[in-house]
Amino acid sequence: MIAGTEASAAAAARFKAVRDATLALCEPLEVEDHVIQSMPDASPPKWHLAHTTWFFETFILSEFVHGYEPVDPSYRYLFNSYYMGIGEQHPRPQRGLLSRPTLREIRSYRAVVDLRMQELLARATEEREEIERRTLLGIHHEQQHQELLLMDIKHFFSVNPLHPVYKPGAPARARSASHLEWLEVPGGLREFGHDGDGFAYDNESPRHAVHLAPFELASRAVTNGEYLAFVQEGGYKSPEFWLADGWAHVVQHGWQAPLYWKKMEGVWHEFTLQGLRQVQPEEPVVHVSFYEADAYARWRSARLPTEFEWEAAARDAAVAGNFVDSAAMHPRPADGSGLQQMFGDVWELTRSDYAPYPGYRPAPSALGEYNGKFMCGQYVQRGGSCVTPQEHVRVTYRNYFYPFQRWNFQGMRLARDVG
Repeated sequence: MIAGTEASAAAAARFKAVRDATLALCEPLEVEDHVIQSMPDASPPKWHLAHTTWFFETFILSEFVHGYEPVDPSYRYLFNSYYMGIGEQHPRPQRGLLSRPTLREIRSYRAVVDLRMQELLARATEEREEIERRTLLGIHHEQQHQELLLMDIKHFFSVNPLHPVYKPGAPARARSASHLEWLEVPGGLREFGHDGDGFAYDNESPRHAVHLAPFELASRAVTNGEYLAFVQEGGYKSPEFWLADGWAHVVQHGWQAPLYWKKMEGVWHEFTLQGLRQVQPEEPVVHVSFYEADAYARWRSARLPTEFEWEAAARDAAVAGNFVDSAAMHPRPADGSGLQQMFGDVWELTRSDYAPYPGYRPAPSALGEYNGKFMCGQYVQRGGSCVTPQEHVRVTYRNYFYPFQRWNFQGMRLARDVG
């Protein structure tokens, strides 16, 4: 019983810390900011606050509290994201039209659900193990939304002609980025995927064997300066470097540079969470799509690594770096020698399709919709970014986005075949 009580107390403390962290990310915002949805892929901050609360109410309180009465039955529809097993959802592109419920009401919703969750976690019940398992899943789900929240804030501030500042103070001025080295990684048959020790999402399993050929991996992420050379030498005007779908996006959307880059009086500037500033050549390039990363790699006579090559190289690296916990909320230049920046700064695009590992089975019930239903048409990213909570990342963590999407804090690291 003591062990169970201690585990519940630890779960309750971690639950509170993560819930408080989400509210802290919203502190710089005005009430008006909480309602804005600047594109269909994004969501208003108010929706993130509500949806993460909906998750705990729907998958824990409603199932484990006898006779539970929801705070507001309409929230089951309004703040469901894509869980078809739960029921219909309010259309995603229309989330920004919800002036009601108000921000005050959503904050009250969070407070009520938080109190009920703490009461549940404090009780000794036969379902304690499952409650704590789902609470941990909900905590990691909320950490994902903390990152999405910052992505969406940056996007809707970027389309405002006033270039609002989310986080006052310019990012640290740069030292020179470390020299790029090509590090050889031996091939062979290796095991990949989560080993079952600690939390992981279902898409990180089962652990399985993959044969790798020897390859070379760049010691750090591609920098703004390196990518700027691609821009200046006509990379966005040269279809020979692009996949057909990528070139179609260049033509259709008029891409000329990474998202958030803007040329002013002949000089490239970049919109950041600290506002608009001149592009810093030594910082990792960020907000490029898979298509852009693939085209740049071809231009450099290189390629993107597979997710298994990335994992093989990162296996012995410490999960440390420039995460949201460091408060920079912007990529920093690499510093040092050898393998650098495997974690933090920018999510690193890979050449791997987001597909199930051999033997994968989604979990039963609506919770099984968390990852498996998206295993089509997307590409895997690894390592976390400057807006990812550090404790949320593992060497086996598989992030995924569509190849045309750019508002995630994603960049790239190059690889080359040996021989």
